[in-house]
Amino acid sequence: MTKRENLLDMSKSALSETEVARRIALATEDYPDDERGKPDLLRFMGELDLLLEPARRPFRRFQIPKTARPQTIIVMPGFATGPNRMRYMARKLEQAGHRTKRWGLGRNWGVAEASMDRLEARLVDVCERYDDRVALLGWSLGGLYARELAKRHPDRISKVITMGSPFSGSPRANNVWRAYQAIAGHRVDQPPIEADVAAKPPVETIALWSPSDGCIAPRSAAGQPGERDRAVALRCTHAGFTYTAESILAVLAELERD
Repeated sequence: MTKRENLLDMSKSALSETEVARRIALATEDYPDDERGKPDLLRFMGELDLLLEPARRPFRRFQIPKTARPQTIIVMPGFATGPNRMRYMARKLEQAGHRTKRWGLGRNWGVAEASMDRLEARLVDVCERYDDRVALLGWSLGGLYARELAKRHPDRISKVITMGSPFSGSPRANNVWRAYQAIAGHRVDQPPIEADVAAKPPVETIALWSPSDGCIAPRSAAGQPGERDRAVALRCTHAGFTYTAESILAVLAELERD
């Protein structure tokens, strides 16, 4: 290796170490006032129920009502998860007679303008392919993407349903903002896109929330009047929005409403 190559290699290593240090600093920032209302440790530990879900799934039995209004639905996963996490719910929606489509971005690693651009292209492609508007179903961070997408393309979207999405109040009123900042590389209140997450999209917008959510403050996911059209309370964990019978049936009921 030449001296020049060695210096370049050392520079890359230094930059990498700097970035790691920056992200650690982001994850260890102190905002005690902003965190008020977040779920307590006991609620957060309740999210471990997700580990038992695969074993319980074969024994879960509930009736899926057939839809009178078949729709195309783009399903958006939460932070650090991908389409596989949403597959069970998608299958149930299809069992009811709907058509579900993946969001096309793979795993959700946070907010980015490039991701928003790709999502807009995905929306246009799905709408043109089926010659119709689509409904957006977003879990957690996926719901924030859904709300912003609906603001940019309201003519292509029939309704937005969010599940445990923190669109209201402090973006730090939850138990995952530190992990988000470390992984995404930016502050939760300084996303790298122009967005007013609390502003209601100009389409019907329904917020599913749960007082048993161990990750997101219930008030953040329910929102205030004017930030959504309707808030529906469930009794599930944050992860449970993607697989409980109560959540699936609630989504199906909202899809049936005009």
